[in-house]
Amino acid sequence: MAPMKKKVEKKGGKKKEMITVEVKKEIIEKHERRMRVADIARFYNKSTSTICTILKKKEEIMGLDAAKGVTRVSKQRPHVLEDVEKLLLVWINEKQLAGDTVTENFICEKAKTLYTDLVSKLPGTSTENEGFKASRGWFDNFKKRSGIRSVVRHGDAGISDAKAAEVFADEFQKLMVSECYLPQQVFNCDEMGLFWKKMPKRTYITAEENAMPGHKPMKDRLTLLLCANASGDFKVKPLLVYHSENPRAFKKCRVQKSQLNVMWRSNRKAWVTRILFVEWINEVFGPAVKKYLLEKNLPLKVLLVMDNAPAHSPGLEDDLLEEFEFIKVKFLPPNTTSLLQPMDQQVISNFKKLYTKALFQRCFEVTEGTNLTLREFWKNHFHIVNCLKIIDKAWDGVTKRTLNSAWRKLWSDCVLGHGFEGFAHELEPPVVDEIVSLGKTLGLEVNEEDIQELVEEHGQELTTDELIDLRREQQQEVMEEISSEEVEKNTEESLTSNEIREMCKMWERVQNFVEKHHPNKAVAVRAMNLFNDNAMSHFHEILKRRQKQHSLDRSLIKVAQKEKDSVSYTN
Repeated sequence: MAPMKKKVEKKGGKKKEMITVEVKKEIIEKHERRMRVADIARFYNKSTSTICTILKKKEEIMGLDAAKGVTRVSKQRPHVLEDVEKLLLVWINEKQLAGDTVTENFICEKAKTLYTDLVSKLPGTSTENEGFKASRGWFDNFKKRSGIRSVVRHGDAGISDAKAAEVFADEFQKLMVSECYLPQQVFNCDEMGLFWKKMPKRTYITAEENAMPGHKPMKDRLTLLLCANASGDFKVKPLLVYHSENPRAFKKCRVQKSQLNVMWRSNRKAWVTRILFVEWINEVFGPAVKKYLLEKNLPLKVLLVMDNAPAHSPGLEDDLLEEFEFIKVKFLPPNTTSLLQPMDQQVISNFKKLYTKALFQRCFEVTEGTNLTLREFWKNHFHIVNCLKIIDKAWDGVTKRTLNSAWRKLWSDCVLGHGFEGFAHELEPPVVDEIVSLGKTLGLEVNEEDIQELVEEHGQELTTDELIDLRREQQQEVMEEISSEEVEKNTEESLTSNEIREMCKMWERVQNFVEKHHPNKAVAVRAMNLFNDNAMSHFHEILKRRQKQHSLDRSLIKVAQKEKDSVSYTN
């Protein structure tokens, strides 16, 4: 006899909807922000009794450290599997950032590797443990819990679709002719990861940095979005995403972010999101290209070519401001970005080489012009503000010829001298040779292979230990921001607690209004949570610290009073 199936439906055939741990925490946080139980129940379309049950288990729920999407944490489920899924999500995000295709088999193999590595670290366990098979059932449940898709961003050369690329290139060139696009009006953008503080592995600086206790090389990564037109004569201000909104070096160097040569944004993953990309389009790209075309007396007509990444997926044109309706977007087909995308045709590679060259030049200038040794400069004085100056120098160094020749596979007719094969490469300066020469001047043993390895390093596979470090950093980001020197003490002291409470009440009213009337509640919730995480958490922390201090002061006063009474009684 077949086993009885567990009931999953209520009377009337309505399927019971489980509430994830993540949503339960949201409910608790809303209640702590003084949102009424009835309002919470109405917002999540749940009964007040369900909300009250969740609130009664507040301490238990907030203490859970579950992977995104988990509805409950089973006591029978090994804790190591929770760790595997958390690290797997970090790994998938990094793969997506690097532009790699991630398939079901790829994810399952990585899951088994992570499981084996984590089990081997447990005391009294064997690396031959085969308790986890990463089966199809596990994968399907993992997809539901985490919300991932089996295929993310494409771009791996090993699986590139040459036929699709050829067809698209032919259609694209016909489109350029039929729509009368000029090279000045056609743009391409792409993200790139940059390990801004890494040197070739064989340098003594790198060896010393890796040997330092607590050293976290993954934390040194940022993401840049580079963009330029097909004629190569106009580069758009890049978007830079870092893990910190206000690095300590900004305060030290009195940096005004609005004056930077990049659009500075931050999130825990140092990753370009759709929200950040839309901000860049409307605040940087749109105004810049409009001004450029008007100055050139060219028609307001722009085509932006890019791959179908999560940050800029279809529907982007709907997010453009009305004044930028002249901007049209065209996406490259899947599995063709490595073959067609202009920024992938030596532009990003050239930028990274120029960055390394400028970095070596800066090191040489410091050791020649100051009493600092290279080791002292690298350890104590090289910070993100130096990096920004080097990024600016490197991006400025990418030549018009490099940018123009990058379109030879997608739009060969726009490339100057396209009839001469190898034209662009023969005239490019030998950047790698210059880097090697500078390195030797600094006393570093580097060769061409070392430089190439450094340029390509962002795409290398992360080890389990690196994923653990990266996840730990992501968890600590908010706390580091709050406890760091970036919290301006004078500004904080100028605010009274009543002012902060009043502002929090006003924000609560705004939040309730948006959540109630916004047509897309999922979008509204994400936006509210983002603002709460990045802005409101700062003021909540101020109130919490003051409350703790107030409680401490009251305790000290009581102790002092008791001592005074005791002395009076004795006398």
